[in-house]
Amino acid sequence: MSATFPDVSRRRLLLGGAALGTGALLAGCTSNETNDSEPQTNTKENAASQAPGRAVTIGFSAPAADHGWIGAITANAKAQAAKFSDVTLKPVDAGKDAPAQIAALESLIASKPDAIVLLPQDGAQLTAIGKKAMDSGIIVINLDREFTDAAASFCLIKGDNYGMGVAAGHYIGEKLKGKTDAVIGEIPGIDDLPLTKDRSRGFADTLKTYGLSVKHRVPAGFTVQTGQAAAANLLQAAPKLDAVWNHDDDQGVGVLAAIQQAGRKEFFLVGGAGSRDAMDHIKAGDSVLVATVTYPPSMASSAIILARLAAQGNGMRDLVELQVPKQIVLQSETITKDNVDKYLPLGFKS
Repeated sequence: MSATFPDVSRRRLLLGGAALGTGALLAGCTSNETNDSEPQTNTKENAASQAPGRAVTIGFSAPAADHGWIGAITANAKAQAAKFSDVTLKPVDAGKDAPAQIAALESLIASKPDAIVLLPQDGAQLTAIGKKAMDSGIIVINLDREFTDAAASFCLIKGDNYGMGVAAGHYIGEKLKGKTDAVIGEIPGIDDLPLTKDRSRGFADTLKTYGLSVKHRVPAGFTVQTGQAAAANLLQAAPKLDAVWNHDDDQGVGVLAAIQQAGRKEFFLVGGAGSRDAMDHIKAGDSVLVATVTYPPSMASSAIILARLAAQGNGMRDLVELQVPKQIVLQSETITKDNVDKYLPLGFKS
């Protein structure tokens, strides 16, 4: 990671997320037409109204919804596939663990779909089955949890975990600028996951540029119950706080409950992921939650679009290359009261 990265992210933050996002790019790139003179319109309707191409079957597998973000992944994938008359979606149950998902995918591969969109239970454990599908001539779109071998997928689309920490760090850093004695808390998700480590590293790296650091850190587990317990422990350990970053808006429901039960109002809270619940609180201004940084489950919709493009032999019209990119990393954007109305339609229920 370049030493100048936090400065670049800060400019994006201060510009209100003006940098072009992948979702906007994909929206203008799904046509089967090749008219170079046709103007591109980055509208939600554009991706859904393209002329049908060759009929394709897209397999889909993602872990069962144990919280709002995962539920939104599956819902978005199904909704996007339904917009295309030339796409047949073939979802398979991911089961309760990696071996169960592998077994389901073995059966799916045997049915020879054109493509598979796969959010693995565990990227490392599912790498071999991804490679088997690719070796069988099936296009694999690796969704979010990354395989350990790039050859196991045609394209990877994922969120930016380090970037989430950067966005949260800049928001808190700007609000507390000059207050080098500020007391900052952090409530991550499952602490031994690589994604959690990346988020915390991005947060710490960015706070450091403001002369700030995390003073109290209590991990949770991406659930309401663990969020409430972690927040209660943090509040007990820190009689005074200036700001807290909670990595996950699903566990944030419990975090807010603990804060309200403790009657604490002296600090502000930043969330993570972009749930509808968090956005509603931000819009209403009825709690200490004033912002959230996104980790969009809309990536599942984009993954279906990418699978369709690749299976039909198409590239992205706004790019020169004939194929879709090998890797797409989505921006983590900052939602505040000033821009929340724009993001409300994308929020997911916790």
